[in-house]
Amino acid sequence: MEPVIAADDDTEILIRLLSNEYCARAVDLILPIQQKEFNVPITLEQQPDLLDIEGFYIRPGGGFWGAFSQGKLVGTIALIDIGHHAGAIRKMFVKQEFRGKQFGIAQRLLETLVEYCVSHQMADLYLGTVNVMKAAHRFYERNGFRRMEKGALPGYFPLMSADNLFYHLHLDNHLI
Repeated sequence: MEPVIAADDDTEILIRLLSNEYCARAVDLILPIQQKEFNVPITLEQQPDLLDIEGFYIRPGGGFWGAFSQGKLVGTIALIDIGHHAGAIRKMFVKQEFRGKQFGIAQRLLETLVEYCVSHQMADLYLGTVNVMKAAHRFYERNGFRRMEKGALPGYFPLMSADNLFYHLHLDNHLI
């Protein structure tokens, strides 16, 4: 059964695992947020994972989840299984008009990912982000992530060229 959450205005939000049939919708959600809203100099060509969700995330043991409102994709979060009982969070984006506590989409997406990690015996989560995404930094810190230096990342963490801030969360006995 797919988790459903309701916002204060009775808008139902459905969270579900995505497949390659959602690649175009994911691109249409993520690229404008990266390029236009936050002026991150990253292209689709630098993110081939968005064109093969199943091959890059799901088949290797991770996942790519989407949040839907009235059938429209309004949020995403992805997990790469990087081995060593660890995962890397990628593609955490929520459409601007669906952000905030009234919808709780970012929180529910993160909870879905953490539940998956715990059930698959992952002990550590890492992520990279960019310094202009201040609200994202606060969100991760509220959820127990600790900032770390790039040089302290494990060698198996897959770096993205645009990222310049990094976070870690240890999952033992973790409850969000």
